[in-house]
Amino acid sequence: MGKVEILVSGATGRTGGSAIDELLSMGKGVRAYVRKDDARAAALRQCGVEIAIGDFTDIDAIRAAMEGIRSAYFLHPIAPGIIGASAYFAQAAKEAGVTAIVNMSQISARRESASHAAQDHWVAERVFDWSGVPTTHLRPTFFADWLIYPHFAKEIWATKKIQFPFGNGRHAPISSEDQGRVIAHLLAKPEGHGGRIYTLHGPVEMHHNEIAAAMSEVLGAKIEYAPVSIEVFKDKMENLYKFPPFLVQHLVEVAQNYQDGIFSGTNDNVEKITGRPALSVQAFIEKYRGAFV
Repeated sequence: MGKVEILVSGATGRTGGSAIDELLSMGKGVRAYVRKDDARAAALRQCGVEIAIGDFTDIDAIRAAMEGIRSAYFLHPIAPGIIGASAYFAQAAKEAGVTAIVNMSQISARRESASHAAQDHWVAERVFDWSGVPTTHLRPTFFADWLIYPHFAKEIWATKKIQFPFGNGRHAPISSEDQGRVIAHLLAKPEGHGGRIYTLHGPVEMHHNEIAAAMSEVLGAKIEYAPVSIEVFKDKMENLYKFPPFLVQHLVEVAQNYQDGIFSGTNDNVEKITGRPALSVQAFIEKYRGAFV
């Protein structure tokens, strides 16, 4: 294992965890910034990952975690506080002499966004830019993982319907693993990427009818796309899934963004950066078919 020069926040989540897996496969030394020293942190230690404990409200803990670090990954959940967290992370990185940051943003991050979270992500991007620490911003479209999140996967398999409020919009679903590989390669070799904004897409732009057909092919069961209104989905998020209000407000607004085409498009950024193409929807569902059957 190489010298520890890479810091990954969100290390127990999907993108951070996948980034760590890829970095370890590359022989890189990794330090994980986690909120709790729990079983997940212990599992990372077993893999040879250093552990730093803290959260984004403690600049001193972040600064300590940055000691000796060359490049760092910043991930904040869809929750209030990202702007302050970005400022603390950027300042700690600057003090520690970090030379590259990879920032997870979102494709709907815009100054004029009606989503508080998306607008805050846009401001957070600017905070990193102002810091002077070369930062690469990642703006993924909707994750393929939406299809296998437990509350959604359970409903899809029980009803054989995808009931999302996305109308006739299209996107190219991208897995968190492919994003993790992008993050890892940018952290390992950041030269030439500072100041860049990369949108991340899967290989094929699809309507949800096509996504449903791909799922049906892999799972051997007829899955249909049954679009619901944003209002119906909002009620489900609030009363069935019990999502926090900040997240509900964000998802309501990005559902409209999706219908308006903000999440559409595709590119080969994953392959260009990592040398391997992104997973197709079929390959993703095959890999995670256990979420359904």
